[in-house]
Amino acid sequence: MRTAGFIGLGIMGLPMASNLVKAGFEVTGFDLSADSVAKFAAAGGKPAGSVAEAIDGAELVITMLPADPHVEAVTATIFETIKPGTLLIDFSTIKPQTSQQVAKKGAEKNVRVLDAPVSGGEAGAINAVLSIMVGGEQADFDAAKPVFDAVGKVAALVGPSGAGQFVKAANQLVVGGTYALVAEAILLMEASGVDAKAGLDVLAGGLAASRILELKRESMLARNFKPGFRIDLHHKDMGIVLDAARQAEVSLPFGGQVAAYIQAARAQGMGDLDHSALLAVLEKQSGRGENRS
Repeated sequence: MRTAGFIGLGIMGLPMASNLVKAGFEVTGFDLSADSVAKFAAAGGKPAGSVAEAIDGAELVITMLPADPHVEAVTATIFETIKPGTLLIDFSTIKPQTSQQVAKKGAEKNVRVLDAPVSGGEAGAINAVLSIMVGGEQADFDAAKPVFDAVGKVAALVGPSGAGQFVKAANQLVVGGTYALVAEAILLMEASGVDAKAGLDVLAGGLAASRILELKRESMLARNFKPGFRIDLHHKDMGIVLDAARQAEVSLPFGGQVAAYIQAARAQGMGDLDHSALLAVLEKQSGRGENRS
């Protein structure tokens, strides 16, 4: 399968669709933003003026959308014209229940469906090194492997439909918690008169090392919160985390605290900033610093 319709050419979707083109796929892309469609065409993709046009004749249909309502609306349109036997891969991060409903509707249309949320942010999408958590059937995962290889570094089938979203929820819990703790570490060191840059360099080389320390410590120290992944989206994801916890009947007390930090960031007008802006929230709580973007 080398012919794909790609719906959703945003911060993540545009570089992912472009990487599919680089890998030799024939990709037709659509987005509500005409500018995004134009950028995709400049990258070698085929522009489309509608969802139906994008998926016409496609062997693969791929979606990368912001939230549940967008996935529900777009897949409803897709199922009106999609051909039986087509493979639908949804890279969006949404509620597990929504992915399960999409898979159920797909089965009614004889359409194979995988939920495949990703981790790695904009840089991971641009460099095709995303981690991909997949829910669905083994045969469909195997069929989708060339797609995953083109956009990511590692992909794993983690269970049936919806399972990818549960793992993505766990990912966002860890990412949000790590950002909060790195922010607290920076605040503690700076308030104590410590060279925070040297301190973070040491932490990044020891047991406290993480991808966030590796990739984000310089920008956090500089209070550069240019979005790679916006607070608004992480707020949506933490809602999924808390909902999944209720469904599984488990207590996630630190997850609740992280969700509160992210909610505070939105309330303080930081929704369009990177999720590393949790540092600015903590500074305000301590009466230190300013909100800088």
